[in-house]
Amino acid sequence: MGSVAAERTITGWAARDASGILSPYTFTLRKTGPEDVVIKVLFCGVCHTDLHQTKNDLGGSKYPMVPGHEVVGEVVEVGAEVSRFRVGDTVGAGVIVGCCRECAPCKAGVEQYCNKKVWSYNDVYADGKPTQGGFASAMVVDQQFLVRIPSGLAPEQAAPLLCAGVTVYSPLKHFGLTAGGLRAGILGLGGVGHMGVKFAKAMGHHVTVISSSHRKRAEAVDHLGADAYLVSSDEDAMAAAADSLDYIVDTVPAFHPLERFLPLLKLDGKLILMGVINQPLQFLTPMVMLGRKSITGSFTGSMQETQEMLEFCVQRGVTSTIEVVKMEYVNEAFRRLERNDVRYRFVVDVAGSNLDA
Repeated sequence: MGSVAAERTITGWAARDASGILSPYTFTLRKTGPEDVVIKVLFCGVCHTDLHQTKNDLGGSKYPMVPGHEVVGEVVEVGAEVSRFRVGDTVGAGVIVGCCRECAPCKAGVEQYCNKKVWSYNDVYADGKPTQGGFASAMVVDQQFLVRIPSGLAPEQAAPLLCAGVTVYSPLKHFGLTAGGLRAGILGLGGVGHMGVKFAKAMGHHVTVISSSHRKRAEAVDHLGADAYLVSSDEDAMAAAADSLDYIVDTVPAFHPLERFLPLLKLDGKLILMGVINQPLQFLTPMVMLGRKSITGSFTGSMQETQEMLEFCVQRGVTSTIEVVKMEYVNEAFRRLERNDVRYRFVVDVAGSNLDA
């Protein structure tokens, strides 16, 4: 099926200002090109970054803003040169929807590190039209930035994997942390953290959840299958756990001192930062130097890693733990997310919300 000549008008839910409150918003999708795919949005996960962006916590937010970058949809139209997808396919779109295709990261297949990447929302396409995300009835996405959702994954389950899932999977693969028998620490038990527990367990790692209180112990151990639970304010327990972990996945999206956690790492251990924080973090350099430890970070995964991660989830039975809501509940979902009152990812039933009705 060829590309559409005219723009189409759809409905999404947008923030109009830094209050972050979302309400119905009518806008036009960009014109489709030969490699574009039009998708009907089925489900969209709610990420903590959506909260940051709608409230302008990181600066640079542009309004009106339709958030959402964990998008699962059904292909309803394809451009003349689309070869990877057909009408009726179930597909996923994640954090980015464009790149320069010429720089070293793009040529190396890690396009998420392209300096000219185009974000799924709060950005601008090459034609000057603002990007809008998955809290809308439809999207137009270049085929390069879509993945196929395997038949073994329910679409609502797949949505959080497109950000929270691959955000954990990518660094474990890149830093050579996929072999069985490693000892993992997961710092923070939210949307990304709970996926960290699930992926680490699926890879055969001994998993310790690290949290600020005892409140999530039963969830971590009984429900998610963590092997141990460590309260960061318990000085004796923290001291006993020193030099015990090969890596820590730090998912906390707020300021926190790193000095408390670095002693937990073994020689050559890695602390991998994943939380988006708008304040500088601090640590004493000897805490890194004397154990040849690394503090590093990782963004989302590449499109290739995302597809690989989805297949891994099917093979190992990894799923996200979700709460499905309708779009009219999204502002309450944001408020609950802000106070960490979700287990563990909200997913909006976009198609079931009948946005264009």
